[in-house]
Amino acid sequence: MASLRCVLPAVTAAVLLFVVAAVATDAPDYLIKGRVYCDTCRAGFETNVTEYLKGNKYAISLTSGNNHFADAAACPHSTALDSPGLLLLIIAGAKVRLECKHFGTGAVERAIDGVTDETGTYKIELKDSHEEDICEVVLVQSPRKDCAEVQALRDRASVLLTRNVGICDSERFANPLGYFKDVPLPVCAALLKQFDLDNQDE
Repeated sequence: MASLRCVLPAVTAAVLLFVVAAVATDAPDYLIKGRVYCDTCRAGFETNVTEYLKGNKYAISLTSGNNHFADAAACPHSTALDSPGLLLLIIAGAKVRLECKHFGTGAVERAIDGVTDETGTYKIELKDSHEEDICEVVLVQSPRKDCAEVQALRDRASVLLTRNVGICDSERFANPLGYFKDVPLPVCAALLKQFDLDNQDE
């Protein structure tokens, strides 16, 4: 019995070390974060009336056939999840893609899709470094028909995915990406006067 008491702690410690090692191995090397917004004033930059493109929830009752929106957004880009008596649809927000292209050939070495959550933020996990690649997060699709015009220079954002640039943190933050709203909000004329931009070209 005494020998068993000595063996059990050693076995437990070995199992814990194995679990910790497995978790560390599965952990991503990088976590790329960013936001996608709707430029409601067509200003070309974020303002205090900017709206972030969020993911929403849409539910259909399988028993009654009634639809229930968690938000007033339409339901185009959805994934179905079954639950007892209910079909839950998660409406994806803005779709983005991380693309890493070889610096010399321009060939796409890695492409990972992502979507914005309820805060308008996307998070993309990446397992390996891309020291010899040019990596960018690019816009793919807007969830809003009234805000789907791509902004020049705001349709992609570069991210450095190597540790040879003096950045030790695994989190990498991309610049915000944006779409133009089809019609500016009424408040925009007065707002842009503060920046002396109301009479300038977009």
